[in-house]
Amino acid sequence: MRLLSYFTALLCATGFAVSAAAKSDKLQQLQALSRSGAVDLNDATYNDLTAAPRDYHVAVMLTAMDVRFGCALCRDFKPEWDIIANSWNKAHVSDIDLVFGTLDFSDGKDTFRQLMLQTAPIILLFPPTVGPGATADGTPQRFDLFGPTTADQLYAWINRHLPEGPKPQLVRPINYMRIASTVTLLLGAITLFTVASPYLLPILQNRNIWAGISLIAILLFTSGHMFNHIRKVPYVAGDGKGGINYFAGGFSNQFGMETQIVAAMYGVLSFAIIALSFRVPRMADPKAQQLAVICWGVALLGMYSFLLSVFRAKNGGYPFYLPPF
Repeated sequence: MRLLSYFTALLCATGFAVSAAAKSDKLQQLQALSRSGAVDLNDATYNDLTAAPRDYHVAVMLTAMDVRFGCALCRDFKPEWDIIANSWNKAHVSDIDLVFGTLDFSDGKDTFRQLMLQTAPIILLFPPTVGPGATADGTPQRFDLFGPTTADQLYAWINRHLPEGPKPQLVRPINYMRIASTVTLLLGAITLFTVASPYLLPILQNRNIWAGISLIAILLFTSGHMFNHIRKVPYVAGDGKGGINYFAGGFSNQFGMETQIVAAMYGVLSFAIIALSFRVPRMADPKAQQLAVICWGVALLGMYSFLLSVFRAKNGGYPFYLPPF
């Protein structure tokens, strides 16, 4: 009786060893096929890959790459999926057995029909049915792509559903074409600047040009241009009597046309001050100089008077004004 028990235990151990060896051979074959990326599947190989018992994880992308199906997202995500598969297969730093596969609709119509899938691409992550991390029924986790998705996003999702342990880092291939394009553009820009510098430097070093740019920027921002973009204010508004209001009442309101009018007033005032300060003193003819002073002085007085009248229109309680407005 004792001898019979011994032989029974020996036969059971031998059976377990043969079974484990068979599973190991299957996994090794799958890993050999996936060294160059995800395994291309059809209905038969998909069923064999996901069949129980299974002592490894499986990640399958169900996609529709044919142009007849019009799945632009499938074609856009395919390079990202290849990056994930290649990063995992080439790293060899994880104790977690994970096999990547790709099932296209053209080769897996029966599988799509069984899973009742109407959209693509979809990622299915199957846990093992035996061994560490196994589940009773091996129900896969599902990841639907509804818009542009990066490899980093999907890889983070896969890692959350894998057992604890070291996992390979996601490694993107070197884009030599982008590097070459960048270097070419950089060399072209340097060459262009070297050739054009005798003509560009005098322009870039001209004080009058920089003064004009600075003045335009100052007038643009002091007149409330950014306020219009932030608040999305209307250009003009009706006054309720069939007319048009160009100025909004109150400090916290303004119209788009109001900004342009205020910028023009500030511009005229600035040029009047600049002319009286720099241009008029350099005039050699006394009569012309006197006439210029009178003209610019009148322009300065009239525009400043108009500015005060606009200020009073926006704030009725303001008591001051300046003729002629």
